[in-house]
Amino acid sequence: MLADISVVDRIYIITGYTDMRKSIDGLCAIIRDQLNTDQPDNRSLYLFCGRRSDRIKAILKEPDGLVLIYKRLTAEGRYRWPRNHSEARNITWKEFGYLMDGLDIEQPKAIKVR
Repeated sequence: MLADISVVDRIYIITGYTDMRKSIDGLCAIIRDQLNTDQPDNRSLYLFCGRRSDRIKAILKEPDGLVLIYKRLTAEGRYRWPRNHSEARNITWKEFGYLMDGLDIEQPKAIKVR
């Protein structure tokens, strides 16, 4: 099935700014450079965000090819994208949900433990 992210085992977020004019080949080059790998892994999702923080590109490797997913917000708001590192980072499905909801991926606990 085309772009079925429910089969994804790992989600990588590419922190910092990404030039959103890049196509599949340019984004794969970033993946190779930052993760020191030959090509994207099967069952992995790679997320990229530009300077304006209102659009996301994702690369999904399927058995027979690569899929580029592009999302642009039409409502007011921005993604809370981590900008302070220039490395790829593995995130959980919960953190992915926070990110897609416009929240920081690192949520503080509601109840503080003493």
